[in-house]
Amino acid sequence: MTPRDTFLQRVKKAVSDGNRAGAAPKLPERCGVGYQGGGPDLLERFRQELANAGGKAYLAADRDGVVRTIQSIVQPLNARRILLSRGGLIDRLGLPNQLNEIGFNARTQNEIGPDAKEDFFAAEVGVTNVHRLIAETGTVVMAAQPDEPRSASLLPPVHIALAERSQILPDLFDLFDLFSPAANQTPSTPPSCLTLITGPSKTGDIELKLVTGVHGPGEVHVIVVGE
Repeated sequence: MTPRDTFLQRVKKAVSDGNRAGAAPKLPERCGVGYQGGGPDLLERFRQELANAGGKAYLAADRDGVVRTIQSIVQPLNARRILLSRGGLIDRLGLPNQLNEIGFNARTQNEIGPDAKEDFFAAEVGVTNVHRLIAETGTVVMAAQPDEPRSASLLPPVHIALAERSQILPDLFDLFDLFSPAANQTPSTPPSCLTLITGPSKTGDIELKLVTGVHGPGEVHVIVVGE
């Protein structure tokens, strides 16, 4: 039997088994083409989807809860050097001082300086703010800016992201609506770089085997702050 005959037989079998064009049930009604939404509980949906992607989400009520959660993540790794971005929750919670007080070597990007590349690569854990979280896919959205360098979320082998519950969006479409004049009377200006992170870095380029942590962090943790 020629390869062509084998292929045609497989097509015939698929058709006979019901794999026919138009035979699939209709998709449920949605808000627009491709829109999935995040369900009734955005935080729980985000936690589930992030776990499916290989990450882990936590809920912390206040600053002490955030510090305890970071400590519980970092201590089992025997990591000491922590690189933090600036602004947002990190500044409001005073995290650099809090982490240094309990024995970590926590430094911000401003303290290290733009030319000390070896210090960025030496960091064992990166702690950043986020631009948004996407419940539908468990995605962390990072927006590059002076206080939020891409290196803090890409270079350290462990990435810990901090977010408020109000930053969770239902769907990826809702993220781009923030920058759309058609959906927003006063659209935000898009950042120079918008990075979507869905779980740890993964690649299947090597012998088609899935490997994590090759092109970025091998662990992604998200701490959501708020009751």
